[in-house]
Amino acid sequence: MPDDELMPIGAFAQRTGLTPSALRFYADSGLLPPAEVDPASGYRYYAAGQVARATVLRRLRELAMPLADVGAALDAGADEATRILDGHVAQVLAHAADVQRRAAALRPALGGAPGEPIAALKGPVLADAVDQVLTAAVHDPLLPALAGVRVEASPEAVALTATDRYRLSTRTLVPVGAPGRAWAGTVDGGELRDAVADIRRSALVRVDAVPHAVRFRADGRADRWCRLLTGEFPDHRRMLASLGEATTRAVVAKDAFLRALEEHPGEHVALRVTGGGVAVRPADGGPGTPLPATATGADLLIRFALTTLYPAVSTAVGPDVLLDLRGADRPVTVRSADRGDLTTLAMPVMADPAA
Repeated sequence: MPDDELMPIGAFAQRTGLTPSALRFYADSGLLPPAEVDPASGYRYYAAGQVARATVLRRLRELAMPLADVGAALDAGADEATRILDGHVAQVLAHAADVQRRAAALRPALGGAPGEPIAALKGPVLADAVDQVLTAAVHDPLLPALAGVRVEASPEAVALTATDRYRLSTRTLVPVGAPGRAWAGTVDGGELRDAVADIRRSALVRVDAVPHAVRFRADGRADRWCRLLTGEFPDHRRMLASLGEATTRAVVAKDAFLRALEEHPGEHVALRVTGGGVAVRPADGGPGTPLPATATGADLLIRFALTTLYPAVSTAVGPDVLLDLRGADRPVTVRSADRGDLTTLAMPVMADPAA
């Protein structure tokens, strides 16, 4: 449709996703006046060239942006419009954080069951564990539990686990002081990430189970609350138990491994593991980058998506990572060579038969 061709308000509403009443409101407010108004009937007509402005206007309003800011963004250049958008997002996030703090302070006034102690943990250690496992969480509308961290407590240990189905990270912590109790729940990953800064600055954090949430308590700091997610978390313990023994094992220098992955140009990468060591290669063949490593067991060529393998290696603790491999189509276990309490599984990708 040519830009100067006019359409009635109903047709324009269908093209832009704005209702006729909203178009009248935006016209009266000066944000989107019609291209022409019939003086006799009062009917409003819009030009095809106004569709883009109307669509951006609708999307900005969907973000709850005030009208004044919408008008400024629509009339500004690209850089200034981006600055206005970023400023609005920052205000929304700050308001959400303030609401979260106020809601946490209000919880005790609402009564309900008191918190049940789960465990006491060293704050910096707990914060590091959260950072490590959260890299494996993902937002999936069909499986909302994947956006969280599964917390499983026993009297002797607390395990944190997250997975996106292609990668799984789990870290086991030892409680401080008296043994805790058995408990399990899936904690909202976003709220847990927001609480990490306070947790890290606390020498000791007491973790309590409360209705529909977990509470983190530390001396001298306000309590932090993280919602529990509904929905079933994948049976990761069954998956770990079914892995079987490794047929190939390698110990690789972490920094050199990460550097080779960072310099790799493709979306997929292959590891060639032989008795002579480990090399990072293009997934479709070609020369590789040898790594400082030792390897035992069967020779193996295994391929990964870079977005799966890199986080699995980067979250490892210490100068070396231990790889337990079970074949080209089986998950690899990535462990810190000197910290066996952090374990990450990474799923390989199959080779393209046409390659």
